[in-house]
Amino acid sequence: MEKSLFIPLRNEGLTTMRIRYDFKTGAVRLYAAKEWEKDFDFSQYNRAWWIDGIFTEDAKYLNTREVWALFEKHGQKAYLEEVLDLLRAGKHFGIDLFYYAKYDIRYMMHEHSRKLGLHNKSHAIMAGGIRRHSYDEEELDVIIDGLNLGRGMSFKNIAGHLPFGGCKATVTMAPLDLENMEVMGFLAFALDSCRDMTGPDMNFPTEMSDVMIREGYSMQFTGGPAAKTGETGKPTAYGVYLALLEAVKFHEGKPGIKGKTAAVMGLGAVGWYMGEHLLEGGVSELVVADINPDTVRRFIAAHPGYNIVSCPVSEVLFRKVDILSPCAIGGIFDESTIAKLNCTYIFGSSNNGLKASSQEEEIRLAKLIADRGIVYQVEWWHNTAGVICGAEEYLFDGTEESLRKKIEAIMPANTIMSLQGAKEQGITPTEFVYRHCEDLLYK
Repeated sequence: MEKSLFIPLRNEGLTTMRIRYDFKTGAVRLYAAKEWEKDFDFSQYNRAWWIDGIFTEDAKYLNTREVWALFEKHGQKAYLEEVLDLLRAGKHFGIDLFYYAKYDIRYMMHEHSRKLGLHNKSHAIMAGGIRRHSYDEEELDVIIDGLNLGRGMSFKNIAGHLPFGGCKATVTMAPLDLENMEVMGFLAFALDSCRDMTGPDMNFPTEMSDVMIREGYSMQFTGGPAAKTGETGKPTAYGVYLALLEAVKFHEGKPGIKGKTAAVMGLGAVGWYMGEHLLEGGVSELVVADINPDTVRRFIAAHPGYNIVSCPVSEVLFRKVDILSPCAIGGIFDESTIAKLNCTYIFGSSNNGLKASSQEEEIRLAKLIADRGIVYQVEWWHNTAGVICGAEEYLFDGTEESLRKKIEAIMPANTIMSLQGAKEQGITPTEFVYRHCEDLLYK
């Protein structure tokens, strides 16, 4: 039997659902509603109508007891309990769902925390990217991914000194048509309803942000090609690189990576620039891997005169190098892969690098990495320059220069703080930064 939170919504003609969890009391609140008709024209968002308008005279609203009964009626009650268990395990605030039946768009906002953004004087009180998933993906996997990334954004925003809570939007839909204003309007409406500042992530084009702003749909989108701060990949790589340099200096007593060997997994929006930083830093050999062989060939061709070696993606994690920089998929470090690592430093941009669904499991895996003699800190502590970039655009209308200064002020200092604090307390840097952030989020 198919399991989906959207089945009861679709079958009953509903459009909206909110799941709320209070980790302090254990209380759960559910809300579902019909707030617009199937043929409602979202292309007119912020033109003919606005947030919290009256979209239908046939509205319907369900309370917690009625939502439970609805899910039982459609055979999804046990699945809803499964989702709630995930919220409990990660101390998540909740999930907002919006269903656009006309295009079968299933929008979910995975909200970990709003706390740090409540007094920032902006419409957006949370920050987190928006990514697209295909219909053949299991919804529970999408939810787990979204919740993990939303939780990571809470911590990442702290690392970036940003006044936002953490969240992540996941949208199951067909590839985005930037000229379909009904779809663009719906995505803007859903995002604005959740009060999130976002940037396009996996499977959404960065041009999405420019269209949203140009067409007047939402000012909460950032990171488009037209932004004065530029797209987020380049500053993210720069922040990771600065953190790496600080870690090398801390452990070896001297700055620089000249003569070291390095491997980059993934040559996408971040990995390409990370590879360039490593080359410019003087590595004697750079191993590169990407699922697209043409990308590897283009990278090598674009950097003549350097010692660059291609490697299969399946092998790059275990290559004998000084520096390993994962810049692609997450969930790559578990007991099996950690046992085969052959590097001294791990500093990359991949989100959720540790294959874990809880903070406790991440800390355990980080300890296994440390026991191998590898210098590692959880990635959200140093890959936060991307969201700093979005905030610099959103809050300050900043430039590449103002962004660079903030990255240079934050990333090295963060790394010294985590490495020194971990050394003094006899724990891993990952555990140290989690302890540092917990009081801000949970008390």
